[in-house]
Amino acid sequence: MSAEIPASREVPKKENRFKVWRQTRPFWAGLFTMIGGVPIAYLPYGDMRLGNVTLAMQTTAGAGALIIGVLLITLGLTMWFQPVVRVFAGVASIILALVSIPVSNFGGLVIGFLFALIGGGLSAAWAPAPPVEETEDAQHDGRPEASDEAGAEPETEVVPAAVVPEQREAEHQATESTIDANGGRNSAG
Repeated sequence: MSAEIPASREVPKKENRFKVWRQTRPFWAGLFTMIGGVPIAYLPYGDMRLGNVTLAMQTTAGAGALIIGVLLITLGLTMWFQPVVRVFAGVASIILALVSIPVSNFGGLVIGFLFALIGGGLSAAWAPAPPVEETEDAQHDGRPEASDEAGAEPETEVVPAAVVPEQREAEHQATESTIDANGGRNSAG
């Protein structure tokens, strides 16, 4: 890298570091999955007070609910810090969300179930952006070009239509064995 090329792509500005970090991984999928894990893990152990009445949601399946909730939180963190395994983490989150329905008070009163299900779906569907290739003609100093300043029509390029590949004619094999014919490749028919 020379002194003439700005390093804006390699080193983000201090105020943009979180934005760049967030855009390079399934951030919302991890957040939704972690939010979904909290009510699933908490509700079997927590209680709620309404005046003098205590409403306890404790069940015998508390250990299973705690394990599911902790696993969902761990999968959410995995989506953030290891985006390579995002599809596995998304599918595992969906499966754990579905298992939480019978195990953990209808999936954390359906709230945790929905958050974990949406987070898993977002993670499985997320794909990283393709890398941006910089070329010499693509770099400019931010000022409009001369043709834009003068109000002239911008140049348009003619894009050729896609070429349809030619179909090959049916090949007749000289021998009956497909191994001997066609260089060892199998052919149907």
